[in-house]
Formats: sequence, structure tokens, C-alpha cells
Amino acid sequence: NKVSLIGSVGKEPDIRKTQDGKELASFSLATTESWKDKTTGEKKDKTEWHRIVVFGPLAGIVKNYVKKGSKLYIEGQLKTREWSDKDGAKKYTTEIVLQGFNCNLQMLDTRPKLEMPKEDSDAIDNLGNEMDDEVPF
Repeated sequence: NKVSLIGSVGKEPDIRKTQDGKELASFSLATTESWKDKTTGEKKDKTEWHRIVVFGPLAGIVKNYVKKGSKLYIEGQLKTREWSDKDGAKKYTTEIVLQGFNCNLQMLDTRPKLEMPKEDSDAIDNLGNEMDDEVPF
């Protein structure tokens, strides 16, 4: 199975380690559909929340770059897992899991402007002055 979603991250990702020490990231992703009500002409929205779990190298990308409000495109697998609450009652959680080669995570936001030390900025500005003005062709 394969799930593809475009949405916004609902809160800061939760970064944890598996029992064998590998990182995993989990977060909620909101997808919203909008339409105009035919009878009233009013704009309507409906938001669905999806639980996303990321394993492997992509978990490090999530840890370092994904923040609350980030816009993402994700591809993963729909998985339902069973667990027991503190009273022993069975509970079920359905998640979109990004793991292995059959997954994708793309950040859709614009990149933040990087702050560059002044000496590096000056060196880049002066690079053109050091080059010969004669064109060899």
C-alpha cells in the first residue's frame, strides 16, 4: 500500500530512539480541503489529522529541519498497530510510516536565508575582482 499526502506539521516533531538505538521521528500532519457551500456561498474547510512516523535517515532530516507549520509532501505506508493501555484494554493506532526505500519526504517551504559570517560574504563579493577581465573566446 502507498499513501501520499501534502499538509502542514501540527506541532514540533517528537524525536525518540528505538530499542536498538536508532532515531525515529513522529508528528501530526494536517491536510485541509476547502469548498464553497452551494446554498449559502460560504467558504467551508475540513481538516484531517494524520499520524506520521519516520524511521532511518529521514528521521534525522525531520529532527534537523521539520518544525511546527512546515509544509511537507510525504509518501509512506498505511499501518495499524495494536497496543494496550494502562488498564489492559486493546487500542489501535493507524499511522503513515516512512521507512526503507518506498518512502519520500519533501519539504515544500521556501528555504530560510542562511546567515553567513561577514568574512565569508566579503570573500565571495571580492571573487569577481580577482578574475581576469579578458574573455578567452
